[in-house]
Amino acid sequence: MFGLASFIRRNYQASYPKEVPKHGTAIRFGLLGATDIAPLAMITPAKTHPDVIIAAIAARDGKKAAAYAKKYKIPIVHPNYQALLDDPAIDAVYIALPNAYHLEWATKALEAGKHVLLEKPSVANAQEAATLFRNPLLSKPNSPVLLEAMHFRFHPAWQKLLSLIDQESIVEAHSTQHAPKGFVPLYGNVCKFKLAGGCLLGLGTYNVATLRQVFGAEPVECSDASCDRVPPGNDQEIDRAFYATWRFTNGAVGSIEADMMADGGYSWPLTSELPTIALPKLTIKHRDVVVEGDLPSDQEHTVTKTVTMWAWSFPFFYHRIDVEDKHVVRTRSDGKTVKQWSEIAYVKDYAGDSGVDTWTSYRFQLEEFVAKIRSKPGTGVWVEGEDSISQMKMIDTAYTKAGLPLRSSSSKS
Repeated sequence: MFGLASFIRRNYQASYPKEVPKHGTAIRFGLLGATDIAPLAMITPAKTHPDVIIAAIAARDGKKAAAYAKKYKIPIVHPNYQALLDDPAIDAVYIALPNAYHLEWATKALEAGKHVLLEKPSVANAQEAATLFRNPLLSKPNSPVLLEAMHFRFHPAWQKLLSLIDQESIVEAHSTQHAPKGFVPLYGNVCKFKLAGGCLLGLGTYNVATLRQVFGAEPVECSDASCDRVPPGNDQEIDRAFYATWRFTNGAVGSIEADMMADGGYSWPLTSELPTIALPKLTIKHRDVVVEGDLPSDQEHTVTKTVTMWAWSFPFFYHRIDVEDKHVVRTRSDGKTVKQWSEIAYVKDYAGDSGVDTWTSYRFQLEEFVAKIRSKPGTGVWVEGEDSISQMKMIDTAYTKAGLPLRSSSSKS
């Protein structure tokens, strides 16, 4: 009962936080686009940050921008994106436009001297990522801050997971994530190739990031990749679901399964077309380790660690990390099992060192972004520019292996 009460309290306060007083020198953010993700990713987190004000918005549709501003109490509506960037009162921007427009508007924002919090994926392909994150503006003194918003990495639960694994001993990692059918509309931007859409570049980019974090390295190659395309009659260069495997050093293997229109998977009849409801899951298997102990000389005791994180992509809502050590005692001569048992620990971490268990991963991310702008010490969690470039390189290898064309940017925004 206590667990349920805590779950309700935590998520209610995360969704409807009390707004704190703002500093007189608070960072004034502008939103590029009247997007569905901004309330969760930026507007709500800003309420509890004393050094952040959502001051302005601009969208292609002026009426939509005005209605959005009224709903979320944003004081200034600019007639277009460039007008917002030209506003000297705006210090930073949050960009959650369609993927094909990220490079253009992130670059223009940097040129205007604005700090940029850029929704994932940072851009449409690796070449564009190199162009953006190696922009000479970023190497100048007092340069703007640019961050790809890979929000889950900033949550204490994800950092806890990383502390529970031994990267050198990992032999296999498998990352899954499914959005139920109907959650992503076929007419939406994510289903348009010209807007750099697709499952891998959208939902699946998180899965790719989990593997890179877990292994702490870049893959040697993409050994296998395939996809399910959107239904006939729609853009057939768009992947509805994506499956890929990469080989890492020492023979380790990492794989993903991402589906933005998942259905079926149930054991009951007549359910094959029902939307799939499944928690994101990350399973990390380590190699066997020999345990020294008081055993007969012809026996060997090994332990195999498997770490599983449930709901890794939205750990603020709910998560659980299962740490299982499987013990086996075998005879050396023929490998027969003498005895086996498992020890399982369940781990959660909603607050980390902050002491605030009602912060979402987006709020933790905002905390680090502001600290970086203010040149203050943060937790050390960050997504470096070279990291974002490597992320896109890994995605590109999967698209190529699957026989799909790489996505690219558009100048028609």
